[in-house]
Amino acid sequence: MHPQVRIIIGSKSDLEKITPAREILEEFEVSYDLHISSAHRNPEKTIALAQNAKAEGIEIIIAGAGLSAHLPGFIAAHTTLPVIGIPLASGALNGLDALFSIVQMPSGVPVACMAINGAKNAALYAIQILALKDKDLEKKFSAYKKGLEG
Repeated sequence: MHPQVRIIIGSKSDLEKITPAREILEEFEVSYDLHISSAHRNPEKTIALAQNAKAEGIEIIIAGAGLSAHLPGFIAAHTTLPVIGIPLASGALNGLDALFSIVQMPSGVPVACMAINGAKNAALYAIQILALKDKDLEKKFSAYKKGLEG
């Protein structure tokens, strides 16, 4: 089965911060792939990951980035797939700069933005989108939401 979700982070140091997204996708049995590719250090690779995603069967891209957080917007500029950005806490501003960079995308280049270190919600949002056309996934997500009540 081909991956439905592509996760891209800019640095190996972000792997731990993205773990909650991976755990949720695995819990819901949503296939994904993971790539480390910086918009600044590997722009050609990052562009290829964005541009080739749809042809590879990817339906949603989750991109996590710290500091000035260009990665989610850079990816969104090179694909028509939905991009979910996760600002990652790092640097002197502890993720606030990343949050502002992702939230303030220019008109025409949308990126959904989660909370700082909001990897879990990024995966849940991706699952909600996929569940629009996957009834089994919709049932799993509904059960998950019911489990939060109480």
